[in-house]
Amino acid sequence: MPPATVPALRIRAVNDREIRAAATYVLYWMIAARRTHDNFALDRAIEHAKRLKKPLVVLEALRAGYPYASDRFHRFVIDGMVDNASAFQKAGVAYHAYVEPQPGAGRGLLEAMANDAALVVTDDFPCFFLPSMIEAAGKKLPVRLEAVDSNGVLPIRALGKPCFRAFDFRRSLQKTFEEHWAASPVAAPLRGLGLPKTTLSARLLERWPSAPPDLLAGKPSALAALPVDHTVPVVGYRGGLRAAERALAFFLENNLERYAEERNHPDKAATSGLSPYLHFGQLSAHRIVRAIAEREDWTPDALGPRARGARAGFWNMRASAEAFLDQLLTWRELGLNYCAHSSDYCGFSSLPAWSQKTLQEHARDPRPALFSRERLEAAETYDPIWNAAQRELLREGRIHNYLRMLWGKKILEWGETPEQALSTAVYLNDRYAVDGRDPNSYSGILWCFGRYDRAWGPVRPIFGTVRYMSSANTEKKLWLAAYLARFGA
Repeated sequence: MPPATVPALRIRAVNDREIRAAATYVLYWMIAARRTHDNFALDRAIEHAKRLKKPLVVLEALRAGYPYASDRFHRFVIDGMVDNASAFQKAGVAYHAYVEPQPGAGRGLLEAMANDAALVVTDDFPCFFLPSMIEAAGKKLPVRLEAVDSNGVLPIRALGKPCFRAFDFRRSLQKTFEEHWAASPVAAPLRGLGLPKTTLSARLLERWPSAPPDLLAGKPSALAALPVDHTVPVVGYRGGLRAAERALAFFLENNLERYAEERNHPDKAATSGLSPYLHFGQLSAHRIVRAIAEREDWTPDALGPRARGARAGFWNMRASAEAFLDQLLTWRELGLNYCAHSSDYCGFSSLPAWSQKTLQEHARDPRPALFSRERLEAAETYDPIWNAAQRELLREGRIHNYLRMLWGKKILEWGETPEQALSTAVYLNDRYAVDGRDPNSYSGILWCFGRYDRAWGPVRPIFGTVRYMSSANTEKKLWLAAYLARFGA
């Protein structure tokens, strides 16, 4: 047996079925790490295929009835299917891109493909509907199902428990980074693959046909024919591996050096723009870190001698690179950690006890205004900065990083109760944000209500000791003129 490349900590047996060595192929069910690079789940499927001397078959399916299914999210995933189809075809791997024409039309597809599989490997993702879908599949499939964690540089279960402070998580990251970085996924696993080839049966393809060419080509009429929410339109940027690589190259060339000083100013447009690609698994954290390391001429030998949990100084890179890595590796993976260890990751009961208590104590405080979910959704408040942030979400599927904090704080201020405000913030994020329905976006929303924060004085109406933010102070601190001109109407 060849040496394993995937750490055991990243592999989870979903069921106790046997591996069928006499079956036809190994099946990789791609549901979260929708990429052909730096993908532990793909590496694991290839390991099995090589050991068993079997072809590899990949199924990437897109349901019609998932929560918040819309033109926006469908188009982004389908863009990625186009890139994946090209890569797998060049590698001689059978790849089936299936897009449900009606809710439930794909029922039975996974089981049918698993009938000829030695085992099934899938992606382990800790939130949205994916955990329950994986568990349900494990009970139905006639073969072994493994879920493999390709979410971040640290395995999502590396700490063994949820972490409640960024400082503690950062310190753990710093202590174990070299160990986990040394066990990185294969950068180009399809290169020189050399596995036996196979094709899917005509009967299976007739029952569950591949995504039609018009849909893959981006024809609006093909997307309009699908039973998803057409009131949430596509965004102006594309999905997929090639678009992700272009976005990464643009960030490195134009924004990375400005990141530490200018990322909070909307007019400077110095953010990375990478979160949609990270959310849909079309770009990996490993590839981003490797690209920054190459640009900084950095190797792990340059790491600081002590893992103290400090935001700066550990990496021994320039300030902007360190600031970005803290967002990518500390804050993003802190959210992954929490979701992996908590089923109630976006509910009010998941907030720290102190913030639940103070918000409840001030739940009956008079509000400056009460806005319904519909008014908020339509960006119809008296606050021009908040309205602009909401319009950016509606049009572009994202909110500037700093303004997203103010956006969440104002929803709390205008909500009838803190529970209702949190529910509204999650709804707006999940329905419109391309990077929504994600551990990182839930971290950002719940932070507005006290998660990963501490109590702040003085005690204020509505907020109690939860950190307060105001549009007036935001306008004084940030360069906003161009942003308001763009999204203010």
